[in-house]
Amino acid sequence: MFLKIIFTALIFAAGMYTAAFIDSIKGAHTTPQHSPQTYPQSTSPVAIDFSFPETLTLCGEPVPLEDRRVWEMLDREFHITVWDRAQVYMYLKRATRYFPFIESKLAEAGLPDDIKYLAMAESALLTYSLSKKGAKGPWQFMTLAARSNGLRRDGMIDERLNFERSTIAALKNLARLYDKFGSWTLAMAAYNSGETRVRKSIEHQGTHDYYRLNLPLETERYVFRIAAIKIVIENHRQYGYELSPAQTYRPNRYDAVELKLRKTLGLVGLAQAIGTDYKDIKERNPQFLRDYIPTGLHTVLVPVGYGMKTVDYLKSRSGTVARVTLVISDREPIDIH
Repeated sequence: MFLKIIFTALIFAAGMYTAAFIDSIKGAHTTPQHSPQTYPQSTSPVAIDFSFPETLTLCGEPVPLEDRRVWEMLDREFHITVWDRAQVYMYLKRATRYFPFIESKLAEAGLPDDIKYLAMAESALLTYSLSKKGAKGPWQFMTLAARSNGLRRDGMIDERLNFERSTIAALKNLARLYDKFGSWTLAMAAYNSGETRVRKSIEHQGTHDYYRLNLPLETERYVFRIAAIKIVIENHRQYGYELSPAQTYRPNRYDAVELKLRKTLGLVGLAQAIGTDYKDIKERNPQFLRDYIPTGLHTVLVPVGYGMKTVDYLKSRSGTVARVTLVISDREPIDIH
């Protein structure tokens, strides 16, 4: 009987100790009653209901937003874009570097200025961009499309990576697609999925209206993504994006040297001879896949002020260079506001 009383007392004491221990743990992780004053809650809104304009044109063509299906497609791409804060900031930073050249070539060719947003949709203006399918460069050319549009692509040269060369080729291709299909929305769709697929879809479905065609989802979203990027970039302050000129990327400046080589020319030796480094020459000329320039006719970009040094060095290479010309020297920077 005495042992039973002791055993019961021990069990009771153990229970009391366990309860006290649990309470102490809870107390350590429980916010005290005065915590709202100690840790005030943020007054910022959780989300903002951003909206896009009630009317919209893309490349001068109206987007039929009165069609609810069209409105919802744009609504999806708009919200994906406007809430991708880091990406939009990078769009704005890179635009000041690359848009001036694209805009000048569009104006020369008489093409719509909105086409520049296609490059953003394709590569985010990353000149070295590479897709899972093998498309490469700022305009995301596949190998066959690159060659058919005049870009060199082999084991030594890949002009898809050359911003200026690939831009000229892309605009020529888009102009050709517009002539073929008669609308910029169809031209952009064909740029994305191929003109054969778009042509067959038009013939099979009996409509020439991009917004009424049933196309692969990627292609259907493509034009709306370009439109969404246009809306956000052109109205970035309205959507909360503030960027001072000092935070943007300046246009590239360079001297351009045209040369015709009888023999290959090492990039390391060229860089050292003119007083710069291999990395500088390589990044200015990403189309050269090896550490040398192959034989033939090429344009090489060097730092501003190094053009004549390059010409003098190449002229000293007896038997290597057939011809060398300084094409552009000391290009003035383009002011972006």
